[in-house]
Amino acid sequence: MAELMKGKRGLIMGVANDRSIAWGIAKAMATAGAELAFSYQGEAFGRRVEPLAESLGSDILIDVDVTDDASLDAGFNRLRETWGTLDFVVHAIAYSDKNELGGRFINTTRDNFRNSLTISCYSLIDVARRAAPMMPNGGTLLTLTYQGSNRVTPYYNVMGVAKAALESTVRYLANDLGPDGIRVNAVSPGPMKTLAGAAISGARKTFRLTETNAPLRANATLDAVGGTAVYLASEAGACTTGEIIHVDGGYHVLGMPQPENI
Repeated sequence: MAELMKGKRGLIMGVANDRSIAWGIAKAMATAGAELAFSYQGEAFGRRVEPLAESLGSDILIDVDVTDDASLDAGFNRLRETWGTLDFVVHAIAYSDKNELGGRFINTTRDNFRNSLTISCYSLIDVARRAAPMMPNGGTLLTLTYQGSNRVTPYYNVMGVAKAALESTVRYLANDLGPDGIRVNAVSPGPMKTLAGAAISGARKTFRLTETNAPLRANATLDAVGGTAVYLASEAGACTTGEIIHVDGGYHVLGMPQPENI
């Protein structure tokens, strides 16, 4: 994979720390030869991301708030001034009020529903609208989803609805941008021990359940997700778009637990 992304430039959005899925993807992209820029939101995350970016040879860090048009415009304007063009964007951004991920879905508030859908789904459209003009020779948009989008997952609540909307958005954007040579896909890992995952009540139980029941008897790793992202963003994935690629040890194919766990 050392040369798959050679000569390509991409923006990684959503690294929180060195256990983030976005970080696993960033490392794999860099190993495959890509040149990277990173976005973050706020000074606290900036302090975390800066040394990670430096470790991959990147000095392009941009403070971007995806709920603010001016912030998004400024971020992509800086990239345009620095690079001119883009080859790929990794959108690893999602948010919901932690207090509403532990109760009943029926109690989701209007404000949190709106906020969750805006940050977790609409932001991909906003990013695509700004990134696409910077991809004159085609490119790739990647986002992250989870099987709670189409199967009820305890404690996932409104995030499941947001991910369902995100997956539909992937398909519509793939159709919109396909004539421009821009591919749009989502990677769907199983549960992982990340900062975002820790916000979900019952995360440890979910992690153990999938690990003991998945056909491969294993949860996804950062390396596995990163490798999948490289494939999708490289020429190896030239004819793949509008897809939700599962990297979950095969757990999504199951209709019931393994016999030894019943």
